[in-house]
Amino acid sequence: MEDPTQPAVTTLDVRGLSCPLPVLKANKALRALDAGALLEVWATDPAALKDFPVFAEETGHRLEEVRQAGGHHVFLLRKRAA
Repeated sequence: MEDPTQPAVTTLDVRGLSCPLPVLKANKALRALDAGALLEVWATDPAALKDFPVFAEETGHRLEEVRQAGGHHVFLLRKRAA
């Protein structure tokens, strides 16, 4: 059962795409979400490990988690408040 106090997580699969596409697609996806929403990004590009922290810092979104799962990187971003 979903917790109504927790925002839903939107998943974006950018596995197989190279820099700068993972960050560009994440940026587009975040624009469509409400403030405070969570975006989980699956990426295989090694550059994403550097790109997503910089992206979060520059845009004000919060990078809540970075982990490995099933041969890809998982980035959990929380959209900044308006």
